[in-house]
Amino acid sequence: MEAKSEPSKSSGGAWAHLAAVRRRSPLVQCITNFVSMDLAANTLLAAGASPAMVHSVAETSDFTPHVDALCINVGTLTPDWVTSMKSAVGIATRLGKPWVLDPVAIGCSNFRLNACLELVELKPTVIKGNGSEIIALSAASLGQAKGADSFHESTDAIEAAKSLARKSGAVVAVSGAVDIVTNGNQVIGVHNGTAMLQKITATGCSLAALVAAFVAIDPSQALEATVSALSIFGIAGELGEAMAKGPASLRMHLIDCLYGLDETTVLNHANIVKLE
Repeated sequence: MEAKSEPSKSSGGAWAHLAAVRRRSPLVQCITNFVSMDLAANTLLAAGASPAMVHSVAETSDFTPHVDALCINVGTLTPDWVTSMKSAVGIATRLGKPWVLDPVAIGCSNFRLNACLELVELKPTVIKGNGSEIIALSAASLGQAKGADSFHESTDAIEAAKSLARKSGAVVAVSGAVDIVTNGNQVIGVHNGTAMLQKITATGCSLAALVAAFVAIDPSQALEATVSALSIFGIAGELGEAMAKGPASLRMHLIDCLYGLDETTVLNHANIVKLE
């Protein structure tokens, strides 16, 4: 797809959203997978948000009413966690709090696929996945066969993302070499990030948590907030790679660079383009 010539105004918005997260320190409840808890929590802290890894259904009725946003990640899904997720989502929705769904490896089992379809019916604010995940979820939400698992670039999933956004009412973010964000009508490309992030487990899961923190600032501007979160995370990855010797040191520098981002750096590095 050819990008239109004018850059998106979201370039300046990326800094505004990060500054707002730092001022307000939104509390983000993460019902996320075991692998990602550490990096997701540290990503939120480095950005200025407050993480809470609260996943027991015994706690959601007491805790979830106090959060600013909720992140649901199905990476290490169990039946008990599905119950917790639905409970927390129900509370968040009733209280008007935004929530993000990350349908990790949705095609690996019918249990996971059906759980994600049930969660989509509960109206997430944002759905974030890679190209293959978004294509599979979009097809399944329309009652189509999921097909064989395969790798898709983010740009392969644009039409699927638009369809899923229109059906679910969610903003859909597709991570990849170029991150794609759409509300079903507008399509925005984020050209920030580095391929080495794919060599670090849970970076995508951590990105979903960061999206939740950004959307918490103003849920009515979920498209813009999601774009900003993807750009900010990508910029931190780019800067971290310049200092890293490999994936292990990139993980450390990613957190440090996210923590140290300033306005000039963000404005100079944000690469956000309106596609439609």
